Amino acid sequence: EGIAAEVIDLRVLRPLDDATILASLRKTRRVLVVDEGWRTGSLAAEIIARIVEQAFYELDAAPARVCSAEVPIPYAKHLEQAALPQVPAIVAAAHELCG
Repeated sequence: EGIAAEVIDLRVLRPLDDATILASLRKTRRVLVVDEGWRTGSLAAEIIARIVEQAFYELDAAPARVCSAEVPIPYAKHLEQAALPQVPAIVAAAHELCG
């Protein structure tokens, strides 16, 4: 569909690898953060805050994030899948981010 993505899998969260994140941002000029945590107070929020603090003027679009639903994660598999970020939501967010 004409969208190329660079994926960064953060293996270590402390210290957060700002240099790798910002290097990728400088190549793509966009950012979509996918996090299994809740949107409120999530790691995704921290990553986006750091991006905005350090590289705001290098962005061509507002940072986006796809996070889990703001509910306790259920035990039942089908409900768990409904609560966690899934491929269709990530693809939709990427389309929206790229215009």
